[in-house]
Amino acid sequence: MSHHHDHGNCGNESHSHDHDHDHNTSDLGPQDNLYIHIDRPNVVALNTNAKGQDVIKPWHERLDESISIESDADDQIIVRIPFTGSVRLRSVLLKTGPTDQTPSKVLLYANTINLDFDDVASQKPTQEFVVAQGRDVGEYAVKTTQFSNISSLTLFFPESQGAETTQVYYIGLLGHWTERKNNPVVTVYETQANIADHPKIQGMDGMFSRPGM
Repeated sequence: MSHHHDHGNCGNESHSHDHDHDHNTSDLGPQDNLYIHIDRPNVVALNTNAKGQDVIKPWHERLDESISIESDADDQIIVRIPFTGSVRLRSVLLKTGPTDQTPSKVLLYANTINLDFDDVASQKPTQEFVVAQGRDVGEYAVKTTQFSNISSLTLFFPESQGAETTQVYYIGLLGHWTERKNNPVVTVYETQANIADHPKIQGMDGMFSRPGM
């Protein structure tokens, strides 16, 4: 399929389509729900009619169908999700559709925050799943060793199951979050600046003044 969007192998794995598990949940959802650790203002959706952050919803809104994103130029969607720290991902939760607006599958890419439609043709996904139709939330358990210590997750929905557009209502993520440790900045100062050690700037000859001169 040639892509003319105006917007900016692990094999086909079927998931265990467990609908809305308890996972010892409360109104906040599973204890390892990563919602509060997603950098929502910087979530980006490509080729959609609304913002990607609209479908990154809190647990109690996961079944809400009043807000969604729908593909625009064709039936493909890319959603880039950055985290506020380091994540070990366990599962992806999706509510899509309905019926033939359900994506045929979802391809997951770890730490590829700038992925676009030109890249997906040549870049192998970290893992992919077949997406089942249904109005419930489906859980897709990832290979955690492939999604360990990640700072972002990109989802690519390559096509619908027959409709002209693909629709996504909810994207949820489960896993373990840790604060990202920033490397200390080491600044090296020259003991004494020597103009002879630096390349000359053209047109500046004779324009330097030195102490004592």
